[in-house]
Amino acid sequence: MSASTPATRVTLADLASEAGVSLSTISKVLNGRSDVSRSTRSKVETLLDEHGYQRRTSRAPSSRLLELVFHELESAWALEIIRGVENVARENGLSVVLTESGTRHAPGPEWVEGVIARQPAGVVLVFADLPQDCRRQLESRSIPFAIIDPAGDPTPDVPSVGSANWAGGMMATRHLIDLGHTRIAAITGPEDVMCSLARIDGYRSALNAAGLPYDRGLIRYGNFHVDGGRDHALELLSKPDRPTAIFAGSDIQALGVLDAARQLGISVPDELSIVGYDDLQVARWSSPALTTVHQPLIEMAEEAARMVLLLRDGQRPNNLRLDLATSLVVRQSTGPAPKVLRPLTAQGN
Repeated sequence: MSASTPATRVTLADLASEAGVSLSTISKVLNGRSDVSRSTRSKVETLLDEHGYQRRTSRAPSSRLLELVFHELESAWALEIIRGVENVARENGLSVVLTESGTRHAPGPEWVEGVIARQPAGVVLVFADLPQDCRRQLESRSIPFAIIDPAGDPTPDVPSVGSANWAGGMMATRHLIDLGHTRIAAITGPEDVMCSLARIDGYRSALNAAGLPYDRGLIRYGNFHVDGGRDHALELLSKPDRPTAIFAGSDIQALGVLDAARQLGISVPDELSIVGYDDLQVARWSSPALTTVHQPLIEMAEEAARMVLLLRDGQRPNNLRLDLATSLVVRQSTGPAPKVLRPLTAQGN
């Protein structure tokens, strides 16, 4: 263990006394041991940070693990991220270890204890942000990290890679407007997720630019899963003045919209146009194949992994925040707006 800066000259015994714990407890916190309560660990970590105590990392320079952390792994979306991180890991002779923890906003509090014990070469996280105490513990042990951030807006000093969500929402809606649609619904993601709001802002901007009204009754907040798209679409499409187009905030939700259209006997794209978001492989396999906004998930993951490795090597990336461009991919799920809306005759198959 090394001492802190000469200015403070604090010793481990001083820290133990101030925290009201034993010297062995201080040692356990420094070494990432799990047999310390979270409240005690937090108190000790705060004191270490306040006194500027510089800790040696126990990670060997030759650590060959790159850790990738999700809040859930059960999606085709996650596979794209894994593929991107693995591409960079392979180029650098590293292996990828996957961890599932927490919510979409941040990893669980138990995760940081595990990563300190594993001492990987670096960590790539798929969350909206990283709590300050987690950041402090990773930084104090020289474990570099970066966030793949399609969902949130991390603080400026957090290394992160996102994409142009506002532009994606704008181009999806503009495509539908260019096809003659004037009644366009949007089923985005959760209302507390930044990318959901950014895509709706892009949608609204496209309507405003075309002189079309913004109808809050056509906006729904889903969950990025099939049921979110299907359930909201069933309700929207059962209205007498149903929309002729729906912009779905993910390809998976767009599949739910397709299912709702089938249940109601609505032909896609003749009676309803659908635009998804992400451009997952499943978008090409659906029937009809989905028009969608390409979010460069693999490239986002690659950039985040490269950022982590630069930090591992003691270099600072030119930009701590990268936003990669989105683009529209036109397939068979969109077409000209129907001149007349046919009354629904089928309510299920």
